[in-house]
Amino acid sequence: MGERMRLSGYGTGQYEEKRSRFIGEIFPVSGEEEARECLGKVKKKYPDARHHCWAWVMPDGACRWSDDGEPGGTAGGPMAAVLKGADVYGALCVVTRYFGGTLLGSGGLVRAYSKAAALALADAGTEPDPEMALLSIACPWDSVDRVHRLIREYEGELTDSDYASDPERAKLTVRLLADRAEELARRVTDATNGRGTAAPGG
Repeated sequence: MGERMRLSGYGTGQYEEKRSRFIGEIFPVSGEEEARECLGKVKKKYPDARHHCWAWVMPDGACRWSDDGEPGGTAGGPMAAVLKGADVYGALCVVTRYFGGTLLGSGGLVRAYSKAAALALADAGTEPDPEMALLSIACPWDSVDRVHRLIREYEGELTDSDYASDPERAKLTVRLLADRAEELARRVTDATNGRGTAAPGG
């Protein structure tokens, strides 16, 4: 597996074979709800098309696809393989087909759907997408400043803070690069003389 990647933006590309037209579109998505909204928009955009095949890879790695009436394994699966082959996460690819009157066979369909997906991906472009993690930190009041300095040192983003619910400790949620989370957790424990805690999750 290569470096984790994300889309730089929306992309599109077209491929034709034996007068069948394959229109590929690819969208950055944060979850399944957003992916389904994008898919719905494509179907409305091309209401007279015979097939709207799709594949997605979510930010958490979950992958699904649909052949939408094409022979099994000839459309959505090959499109998903294009995304996975590029190590792209958080992406939905939709390929809309206008039938040209000539059957392409399984090999022709796999080639066409893969090509349309690859063209859309190339048009969108990709960029590194390092894996992120959340840490839930609880620290005594006399250590809050030290913990905040550590968060800045590890380039963490404070996404939530609770200074009211616990009279003895502040509760912080930090988002940072996953490969730095374990070391930050250890540093928090050291900085609070074992009185603070840092655990994965928000």
